[in-house]
Amino acid sequence: MAVSGFDIDAPRWDQSTFTGRLKHFFNITDWRTALLPDARLDEAKALVESCRAGSVPPGTTEEQLHYAKKLYDSAFHPDTAERMNLTGRMSFQVPGGMAITGCMLQFYRTVPAVVFWQWVNQSFNALVNYTNRNAASSITSRQIGVAYFTATSTALATAVGLNLYTKKAPPLVARWVPFVAVASSNCVNIPMMRQQELLNGVAVTDESGARLGQSKKAAVKGITQVVISRVTMAAPGMIILPIIMQRLEKYPFMQRITFLHGPIQVMMVGVFLVFMVPAACSLFPQTCSMAVSKLEPELRDSILRRYGDSVQYVYFNKGL
Repeated sequence: MAVSGFDIDAPRWDQSTFTGRLKHFFNITDWRTALLPDARLDEAKALVESCRAGSVPPGTTEEQLHYAKKLYDSAFHPDTAERMNLTGRMSFQVPGGMAITGCMLQFYRTVPAVVFWQWVNQSFNALVNYTNRNAASSITSRQIGVAYFTATSTALATAVGLNLYTKKAPPLVARWVPFVAVASSNCVNIPMMRQQELLNGVAVTDESGARLGQSKKAAVKGITQVVISRVTMAAPGMIILPIIMQRLEKYPFMQRITFLHGPIQVMMVGVFLVFMVPAACSLFPQTCSMAVSKLEPELRDSILRRYGDSVQYVYFNKGL
C-alpha cells in the first residue's frame, strides 16, 4: 500500500517498555543486514531522507519504508548519519562475537592462546565501542590508543593471571576465566574509549530536542548502562556454555570429534548472541533521561534560570 505523510522517525514500538525496545533491537541488530552491500544501504538512507523531506517516491509502500529505516538504523550512526564501519555495527555482533567468543572459550588452556584471543577480542571491542559512542563528543587518536592499550592490558593481565591461578582449580572454573577477563576489560574499555564524554560531558536536550548544555553526570549514567548491557550480552554464552561443553565432552562421540569442539562452540555462542544482543541492548532506553535535580549545580541552575520548572528532565543518547 502506497503511503503519504509517513513519519519515518516515529518508533514502531513503544521505547518506554522493555518489550518494545526488544522488538526494535531485534529489528536493527539483524545479522543479515551486515551482509548487504554499501550501495543497498545508501539506497535505504536516500529513501529515509526523502521521506523526512516529505517526498516519498510514488508507489513506495509502508513496508518498504519500514525496511529502509531498519537498514538505516543498523548501519548509520544516530548522531552523525554517517555509515558506520561494518565490524563496529551492532548487526555484526552475532557473526563477529560468535567467532571470537567461541575461540576464547575453546582455546583457554595455554597462555599464548589466551593472550592471542583476548587481544583479538579487545581489538574488536575497541572498534565497537568507538563506532557506537556518542559521536557528539570527539576523541583524539592518542586517546583512542591509550584506551585500547589500557583495556587490552587489563584483559590480558586478568586472563593470564587467572589462568595461572586456576591451574589446580576444577576444570569448570578455568573455563570461566575468559568471561571474567571480558567483563573486567569492558569496565575499562568502554569508559576509556568514551573518555571525552566523561571529561567534557554529553549534550543534553529538553523533550523537544532543544540543546540545554553538557553534562558529565549524564555521561556517567549513559556509560554505566552501556557497560552493564555489554557484560549482560556476554554472560549467558560465556557462563552457561562452558557447563554445557564440559558435560558434552564426557560422551564418547564427542571425544571422537575433538576437532569439531571449536566450531561447535562457535555455533552455540551464535545461538546465544542472536537473542542476547538485542536483549542486552534493550535493558535501557537508547534516549536516556535524567532529572534536572541530579545534574551538575551549574547546569541545573542554568536550566532553572532559563526555563524555571517547565523542564524537569533532560535527554541524551547513551550510545550502545
